[in-house]
Amino acid sequence: MTDPGDVAGLPAHMDEDTVLRLLATGEIEVLGLLPRASNDTLLARVRGVDAQTFAVYKPRSGEAPLWDFPDGTLSRREVAAYVVSRALGWPRVPATVHRDGPEGPGSVQLFLEFDPREHFFTMVERRPDDFRRIALFDVVVNNADRKSGHCLLGDDDRVFVIDHGVCFSAAPKLRTVIWDFSGEPIPPDLCGDLDRLGTQLRKGSVRAELLELLDPAEVSATARRAAALVRAGRFPRPGPGRPYPWPPV
Repeated sequence: MTDPGDVAGLPAHMDEDTVLRLLATGEIEVLGLLPRASNDTLLARVRGVDAQTFAVYKPRSGEAPLWDFPDGTLSRREVAAYVVSRALGWPRVPATVHRDGPEGPGSVQLFLEFDPREHFFTMVERRPDDFRRIALFDVVVNNADRKSGHCLLGDDDRVFVIDHGVCFSAAPKLRTVIWDFSGEPIPPDLCGDLDRLGTQLRKGSVRAELLELLDPAEVSATARRAAALVRAGRFPRPGPGRPYPWPPV
């Protein structure tokens, strides 16, 4: 597999919309299979006319069937998580699109360089505000598998999160390692962001975007979870059901 350091990154002047266009329209070259993934997770190079980048390509054809999520929907859930994070303004989910590729349709996500020694358990004590945001985001998207290793420290010293294929079920499925803030009041600025998101999920452009990716019942359930957080004003406590993923890292 090609070393990501062999390919130049994005030009510094490229904004997020430009990155999204590159991911959506550039030529995809699959470089190899990324290790330790339960579904096909491919490192790819995406080339445009005057820019290129690495990306993580997850084709629908490589998704393992799950009893509690509809077949062939995980890659769209990856994109939906990015849509919600962008609407909220947090946490940092790499730019993600859904498109056709060499192995068929799937999600294509910007590859970010990161420190492999770092994950939630190593960072939480020194980056608690980052993880407060991630914890709230996971409640909204109903993340059924927030492992410690899905929280990464980028080379720019910012925390980002990946692997959102099992989110957005209409039924309660929250399983996460991030319960450190249970019962705490939600900071007012984050409550304001959640309230604004709830409005957009009920009748705004974010709802329209998510309806292209998810079942209508799942979009409506996402709006209800955001509204419930605002009403409660506190981080939830574990439950119902099994509240932790396995393995935790």
